[in-house]
Amino acid sequence: MDKDLIKRINELYHKSKGEGLTKEEAEEQIRLRKEYVAAFRNNLRGTLETIKIQNPDGSIIDVKQRHDEKMNNNDTKAE
Repeated sequence: MDKDLIKRINELYHKSKGEGLTKEEAEEQIRLRKEYVAAFRNNLRGTLETIKIQNPDGSIIDVKQRHDEKMNNNDTKAE
């Protein structure tokens, strides 16, 4: 994540609590927050997709693969 992005979000937040934001600044704040949330989600998704779980029997399962299998099973059941 870009430190400048976070810095600007914080600046706008503090300004909104103090003197208030102009219309342009409020729109910028919304856009920056959406950008931050999207980056956070992508980062989290990337982290979760690399997790592996070791079963009691010693086999290792990829979390993404397990999730995809469950989603496919749910789609099959819905039909």
